[in-house]
Amino acid sequence: MKKIGVMIIVFSLTFLIFNEKIRECIDEKVLKKEQIGRVISIDNSNMITQGISRIGSQNLEVEILSGKYQGEVIEINNLLNGSMEYDEVYSTGDKILVAIWENEGEIVGKALSLLRMDKIVELGCIFIVLLLIYARGIGFKSLISFVGSVVIIWEYLIPALKDGENIFFITIITLVFLSALIIFLVAGFTRKGITAFLGTMSGLFTTASLTFLFGDIFRIDGMNQPFAQSVVFASAMRIDILKIFYSAIVIGASGAAMDIAMDMAATIEELKYHNPKISTPQLIKSGFNVGRSVIGTMTTTLLLAYSGGFLTLMMLFLERDMTLLQILNMKLITSEIIKIIIGSIGLVVVAPMTTYIGGVIYSLQIDMESILKKRCPLKKVFNIILK
Repeated sequence: MKKIGVMIIVFSLTFLIFNEKIRECIDEKVLKKEQIGRVISIDNSNMITQGISRIGSQNLEVEILSGKYQGEVIEINNLLNGSMEYDEVYSTGDKILVAIWENEGEIVGKALSLLRMDKIVELGCIFIVLLLIYARGIGFKSLISFVGSVVIIWEYLIPALKDGENIFFITIITLVFLSALIIFLVAGFTRKGITAFLGTMSGLFTTASLTFLFGDIFRIDGMNQPFAQSVVFASAMRIDILKIFYSAIVIGASGAAMDIAMDMAATIEELKYHNPKISTPQLIKSGFNVGRSVIGTMTTTLLLAYSGGFLTLMMLFLERDMTLLQILNMKLITSEIIKIIIGSIGLVVVAPMTTYIGGVIYSLQIDMESILKKRCPLKKVFNIILK
């Protein structure tokens, strides 16, 4: 406890000292096309409030805080369309993102949004320190896997999906690689790592197969996804948005499958560690008992995860007094039901498969760790990443 207290104090002092450095890093490294400005005065005479929405415009005086035009004060007209999803209403002292360009020698700007990145960094730092305090070395490895996953998804998966070719195949290959990256960084090249990886693969391919085989039965076109129509038009109708929807189902279910697989692998490892003489059937039976309890709550977790983003929609259904039959047959709701059911089937498969795999692997009398460390070519890659 003393060590934890010292770590919290050290982190707090470090964060207070380098907080401005973090902000400067955001200003200089993250923001390239946009600049940061501070609203120094506002004229709301052209803004009309109608209920809770606003239309018209705000006339802003903005001081530029970064980039080539740092120190300049420009006037910006912030248009408001009455769309609360997209409109930004500013107050004096707000830091905002500004797009700046020159027009006939005059500096022109457009307000993009409030600057929220610095708050995101602060919240992320709290998460990181808590993770490191509790999980220590494993927490550090999980952070590496998290960053690696973000890079792979943003730099490879999204551009590949944008190209619109082999969408489903690319998604599966990416998820296989991500699963290997995350599991082997966290669990290492051990029996537990192999068990969790193979268990995850069983759930991944089950989910992918069900999506591919039964997706067309529901006659879902994939246009229920956010900004789907804009993406289709932006790609000149090249992208098969239905395949993107199928990919979203598999991606959404893969994280939960990996979680279940690691839980079961860790359970099998602990059972074997505390009772080395336990037989394979007993090991599998004990794993099944744990798996039933985990699955019982994880399926509900999927329901809550998917439905949490639709609270306002469900409130609208209640307000309009729609029947349950109407709601369940809507394209948007059916799409979410498909995600929940296919993801849940994947979870139900992962738990017993991981238990069987773990029971066999942990009953082998060979030194798998030594073999993996000596002969697995991926270990060199992960060693390079860790260094």
